[in-house]
Amino acid sequence: MAAAAEGLAAYRAVLRAARRTFKGDQLMLQESAVEIRRRFEDHRGLAPGSDEATRALADAREAAHFITHMIVQATRAASGSFVVKPESVHAGATLEVPSEEILSKLK
Repeated sequence: MAAAAEGLAAYRAVLRAARRTFKGDQLMLQESAVEIRRRFEDHRGLAPGSDEATRALADAREAAHFITHMIVQATRAASGSFVVKPESVHAGATLEVPSEEILSKLK
């Protein structure tokens, strides 16, 4: 039972991180929820306490941390440019500027 509770806690943590990071972006919220669910479903049959289950839970905790601390959602300003507003949790992270190819697909 403890393993199921730990799995549920990890699932909720990743969903919470995605909701916080992608707040206001319905497409990313929906797509991330689908992907998170798919990943957890892929690991549903793992034996509690096995090395694989332990590794999957560690990966889920790492994913929640990564989404929270390493991803910043940019918003489009009225001028058409993108504005990035990192929060205190992003301190020390590096910024990867999207290429022109990626930006042209967003228009």
